[in-house]
Amino acid sequence: MKGQLAFDLPVRPALRREDFFVSPANALALAALDGWRDWPRGKMVLVGPTGAGKTHLVHVWAAMTTAEIIPAAELAAAAIPALAAAGAVAVEDADALPDRAAEEALFHLHNLLAAQGGVLLMTADSPPRDWRLGLPDLASRVQAAAVTRLEPPDDALLSAVLIKLFSDRQIAVQPALIPYLVQRMDRSFEAARGLVTALDARSLAEGRPVTRALAAAVLDRLETG
Repeated sequence: MKGQLAFDLPVRPALRREDFFVSPANALALAALDGWRDWPRGKMVLVGPTGAGKTHLVHVWAAMTTAEIIPAAELAAAAIPALAAAGAVAVEDADALPDRAAEEALFHLHNLLAAQGGVLLMTADSPPRDWRLGLPDLASRVQAAAVTRLEPPDDALLSAVLIKLFSDRQIAVQPALIPYLVQRMDRSFEAARGLVTALDARSLAEGRPVTRALAAAVLDRLETG
């Protein structure tokens, strides 16, 4: 029925290793995380743009290492000794530490893990030299970490991302729709996420399946702003 209500239901992304599509854009980063036992000084920074798959890789790594995962914004309120006791910790969005208390918490976590031979994975949109940290001792420590990068997506990876995003929303599409979208959309993970969200919303609002005709209408609207 056209004009039906569209509910903003939660989307549960698949974050297992078998759901991660390996391509030249991310193969080196995956290999770096697989080699976590050999990280210099037991730490690594995973860099990539928003939506590039950092969170997925963090969960893959956490499954390998039984690591704890914490957003940087929650560090100041966390029990850092208990967190470090896990022996492996992933801090997401480490380039977005909100205040001095969060920086001091990350510094404390870093030192505790280093002292006990633990490992620390940090994710960020940019390399540590660009984080503008106010705590010099923390800046020197994160800048000493090895860095691995998720590169811009190639056609194969962008196609896989679209398929995964549709699957996460339980949307069935014809296979021919994927290359059509890849050729017309902005070439970024964030654009893929926004496009699938827009297609889902339009499909629900109009009571129509996600077809090429619906996609063309949504793409035209996105292109014209």
